[in-house]
Amino acid sequence: MVDAAGPVVTTVEDGVAVLRIDDGKVNALSYALIEALEAGLDRAEAEAQAVCIVGRDGVLSAGFDLSVMNDGPDAARELVKRGGKLMLRVFLHPQPVVAAVTGHALAAGALLVLACDVRIGADVRAKIGLNETSIGMPLPLFALELAQDRLTPQARVRATLGAEVYAPAEAVEVGYLDRVAPAESAVDEAIAEARRLGAYATGPYALTKRSLREPIVERVRAAGGRDIDQFTIEPAG
Repeated sequence: MVDAAGPVVTTVEDGVAVLRIDDGKVNALSYALIEALEAGLDRAEAEAQAVCIVGRDGVLSAGFDLSVMNDGPDAARELVKRGGKLMLRVFLHPQPVVAAVTGHALAAGALLVLACDVRIGADVRAKIGLNETSIGMPLPLFALELAQDRLTPQARVRATLGAEVYAPAEAVEVGYLDRVAPAESAVDEAIAEARRLGAYATGPYALTKRSLREPIVERVRAAGGRDIDQFTIEPAG
């Protein structure tokens, strides 16, 4: 059975819920796309043993929907809050979550990568990174916590304050990706990795993930979104 409506198509393939993102453009994280990803995670818990999030050719996601982000600070804050909830849900999802990073993953797209358990990038010309400060946006606490958890200590300042972006091979070195695969096989490898991890006992995997990551999520929750309440966008320069 296929969920074909909207910007995410979900299929269950031999135990893996495959969430294919394709809005026909740059896979901007809009409310519709966020809701579709959450619906895919719901279906995964009901029908599958693992999740694989897949981008379209050349792009996983270019970040939050700029038509909303540029509609004033209140609109931007609400979308960032909604996106943060999605990222933390992916981060704590009880099943294995693998990303097939098929191309560009910028800003919120890079955060989606960081939230997944295993990240396999396609060997293509692509930019991966948190470029927010270079385009006049601050990084919210949930983003900094994901970066703190997944990126190498040597890269964290450059990758956050410095807004450095990386080609796929460099993204492996700094922690955005676990490995790079040939473009023609990256998606298949990601699905196979999800299937391999999905064969693990469900309870121990989920409990270990929660024990590993719950303290990180609790720090974000304890802050009560105060950082997002101050979120503004300022033109660079």
